[in-house]
Amino acid sequence: MKIVIFSHPDFVGSQSMARYTYWLAEGMRNRGHEVEVWKPEAFFCRLPCPAFCFKWLGYLDQYVVFPLLVWFRLRNKAKDILYVFSDHALGPWIPLVAGHLHIVHCHDFLAQRSALGEIPENLTGLSGRIYQRFIRRGYRKAKRFISISKKTQEDLHRFVGFEPLLSKVVYNGLTRTYSGVKDVQALRDALSGKTGLPLSNGFILHIGGNQWYKNRRGVVMLYDAWRRRSDRNLPLILVGQKPDGMLNEVISQASFKDDIFVVLNGDDVLVEQLYASASVFLFPSLAEGFGWPIVESMASGGMVITTNEAPMTEVGGNAAFYVRRMPNSDIQEWLFEFTDMLDKLLSMSDDERNMVSELGLENALRFNSDSALNEIERIYRTIVEEKY
Repeated sequence: MKIVIFSHPDFVGSQSMARYTYWLAEGMRNRGHEVEVWKPEAFFCRLPCPAFCFKWLGYLDQYVVFPLLVWFRLRNKAKDILYVFSDHALGPWIPLVAGHLHIVHCHDFLAQRSALGEIPENLTGLSGRIYQRFIRRGYRKAKRFISISKKTQEDLHRFVGFEPLLSKVVYNGLTRTYSGVKDVQALRDALSGKTGLPLSNGFILHIGGNQWYKNRRGVVMLYDAWRRRSDRNLPLILVGQKPDGMLNEVISQASFKDDIFVVLNGDDVLVEQLYASASVFLFPSLAEGFGWPIVESMASGGMVITTNEAPMTEVGGNAAFYVRRMPNSDIQEWLFEFTDMLDKLLSMSDDERNMVSELGLENALRFNSDSALNEIERIYRTIVEEKY
């Protein structure tokens, strides 16, 4: 097959989408297909300008210059090429190839839902609402879609307002090898020496950025509530971006702030070791498109507490422990439920923990990178060979 993949430009700094595009492109190349990646290059946005102008100059590169280049390229392209959009947020470009063979990968519709006022934790301004409408108008021109979860597919169907010609769910696959360890205590001791953190007696782990839906604020609040109720004194390790102002404020007000430690963007090896040696992994997200850390923790033999909503329930299956979503107000009951669950897991015997670990390892096998790429390739072939 001949495949052209549309991708976000490098200058917008979307690392997760860049990794996804690379995974997709290399996966298809390794299966013998010809692959090109088309994305906007910096022209206007590399000009000297005040910081507030950068976004708008970037829009010129994405939505004026790039569409003209695509139009010229299409004039000399064969008719049997499959045009793949690595993200539905690239919607404004979809009308350029809507009359050709195409398919759109959908990750999450959180920005779309926020723009429509469906998520009170993430209110969107006027310019943001207009921009999301622009994106939605574009992807509604598409006919074929692949979603990374049933929840994403459900949102997709609601937003396009019609039954797509093709709509499939293909769960993400782990792109790294995660594994548990036999001697957890030895790993904790080694990590304590390596990082200078008090990890030897176990620790509570969370991995995520400052995005509103990751709910790092909720993680700190429930940790503090748990410490007030429990006689255990395990530290909380937050791995990810430097805390923003709101998170810093919550940490500073915590009764046990001295036992909260931030690891800034740890490398892959360190993250894998933290997954494998954590006492419990907390993932109380308010929303997700998929929920990578759930699978990564389970593939490392960890125990996971997460939110009792899709797609977290899709990803965690019968191997995760669930608590309802953090409410917008009056969170005391939620804190009690979550901390009660946390204490329950920490009180498990070794045999019980091993049983949970085995369930998690088995569940993680559902998310295999080669299997995901094979299924995506099969869908691509169906479109090209049957003109579906």
